[in-house]
Amino acid sequence: METRNEALRGKPAERGAARKPSSLEAIVALALSFGVVIVGVRLRVGMTTPLVAGTIVAGLFARYLGYRWGELQTAMMEGIMHALPAVLILMLVGMTIGIWIIGGTVPTLVYYGLKLISPRAFLAATFILCAITSIATGTSFGTIGTIGLALIGIGEGLSIPLPMVAGAIVAGAYFGDKMSPLSDTTNVAPAMAGAELFEHIGSMMYTTVPAFLVSLAIYAVMGMRFGGEAAGGETLNAMLSTLPEAFNIGLWTLVPPLVVIVLSVRRTPAILTLTAGVVISCIWAMLTQGVDLVPVLKAATDGYASKTGIVAVDKLFTRGGLNNMMGTVALIMIATALGGILERANVLSTIIDAVLAKVKSTGALILSVIISCYAVLIISGNQMLALILPGRAFKDAFDAKNIHPRVLSRTLEDAGTMAAPLVPWSTAALFTFGILKVSAWSYAPYALLNWIVPIFSIIYGYAGFAIFKKDGDKS
Repeated sequence: METRNEALRGKPAERGAARKPSSLEAIVALALSFGVVIVGVRLRVGMTTPLVAGTIVAGLFARYLGYRWGELQTAMMEGIMHALPAVLILMLVGMTIGIWIIGGTVPTLVYYGLKLISPRAFLAATFILCAITSIATGTSFGTIGTIGLALIGIGEGLSIPLPMVAGAIVAGAYFGDKMSPLSDTTNVAPAMAGAELFEHIGSMMYTTVPAFLVSLAIYAVMGMRFGGEAAGGETLNAMLSTLPEAFNIGLWTLVPPLVVIVLSVRRTPAILTLTAGVVISCIWAMLTQGVDLVPVLKAATDGYASKTGIVAVDKLFTRGGLNNMMGTVALIMIATALGGILERANVLSTIIDAVLAKVKSTGALILSVIISCYAVLIISGNQMLALILPGRAFKDAFDAKNIHPRVLSRTLEDAGTMAAPLVPWSTAALFTFGILKVSAWSYAPYALLNWIVPIFSIIYGYAGFAIFKKDGDKS
């Protein structure tokens, strides 16, 4: 009888019996697995059941190729392992949100935001504020879970459609995730391509800065429709009058987020930073709001329940808590288990190999990297894998064309980092939904930077602009 460890590893003879899929089989597997997910979502049965169905389809395909259950179980576990850091961060952010609401931090940000930010400038301001925060902290998740949550509240108070607000938040958050030297993706991409960190950042400025300016201009134009003295109307007035009654509003409530930002800038690991933030926020909530420890801990565990009687206020501030993140945690685990099966079944490597076989020009090479990053994200839902796998696969092809590694590392981030929150079943999109309560299906069209950056990348590839050679010249 095989032991448990043997079952998890899969026997050598069982692994040898499996075969690699053809290109057509890989495409069919991809279409069927995620076709089921998309159909389920379109039928409005949520994300959980469609993702389970997609995992079953992927498992059946892997069995068709000859993989045994032990191998598939291991593949699912490995897929989930990739997402565990994001899951831990999500859980800590859930606790932080509950404490920051009962502690007056989020209400203070919303209150002053409603007073100071013009409706016409709100989308552009949201984009800029999230970009600054993410550059300073190096984390899109932290930006979305803190200032992003406050901006959603401000947007609701100003009667601006929440998908637009969420799109601007995501776009700004991923600007820093891509460009900050503190970001994990900014360090992983050059490591995979063989480039230096700051030459990688310098290379990214060619595509990201123009895309940032174009996005900012579009947000400014979009915001022009939201203005006038009646902007926000009764919702705005209700929030401004209710918040000071329900919470002690004041700048002193902003100490916890400042502590989190300082720790992030000092390059303290994200999980340690958020843990320290939870402890400090609990103490600060008791000091600034005069509440006991038990209600603070309940807000951290079950979320804060607002009971002001004002619908807009109660809807916004009834959220957070560790337990309320568990549905999103389940979605992330199922999605990454699905990705783990497809990765073990060589669907990813087959598609990338097929793409590489078609590459001839530099422009086609850049486009192929972008397509491969998208394919990895669609299949695995994992942002890091979208940098690592194409980075390894295309390194030799860039070397053969004498193209500097910083072009490859830039392209990996132009697609792998920026597209992550656009794939509805990705870890990034599910995290964002868990915090902002706006799905990727709704906010993705408004995450302008995430779409525009790869467009610049493709144009540069075919035009030969900013395609640096190893000898120091540009093609």
